[in-house]
Amino acid sequence: MEAYYRYILAVHIIFVVSWMAGLFYGVRLFIYHTEANQKDEPERSILLKEYSKITARLWSIIATPAMILAVTAGLTMIYIVPGWLYQPWMHVKLAFVALLLIYHFTCQRIMKQLRNGIFKRSSTQLRLWNEVATVLLVAIVFTVILKSAIDWLYGLIGLIIFSAVIMLAVKLYKNYREKNNL
Repeated sequence: MEAYYRYILAVHIIFVVSWMAGLFYGVRLFIYHTEANQKDEPERSILLKEYSKITARLWSIIATPAMILAVTAGLTMIYIVPGWLYQPWMHVKLAFVALLLIYHFTCQRIMKQLRNGIFKRSSTQLRLWNEVATVLLVAIVFTVILKSAIDWLYGLIGLIIFSAVIMLAVKLYKNYREKNNL
């Protein structure tokens, strides 16, 4: 089974990339969907119907299957190398992956709400929500790459700073959009 490890790793990376693409684009569609709700008719109805259709396809054809395959490949790698479960970095990675799974299913709930005409979040809130996946991705990649070499305190401080910079960038972009009527 160890002979197949690198193949499984490649599959894992491919589907993590696909999953993240689905999450990033899906939440971007939530933003467009929410902004379309502010348009006048008939543009509003046309856009809402189209965004619902596109988002459902993205979710069912790309995001969810990629999530399932990424997790399956990850679990297979742990099966091949069970010793990883005794490594502190793997515990941290799995905690971040659990948060990413919660994020995925929360996005799925948001998608269903939007499809049913329930708009609980503003486009700005969704822009900030979109960055949660980015923060989790950065945390997972740094954890996996640095493994035991990482100083967890510095890593946590860096993640907090990274998150703050992203939130500031979203805020600045919102001000820019409002100022330029975009």
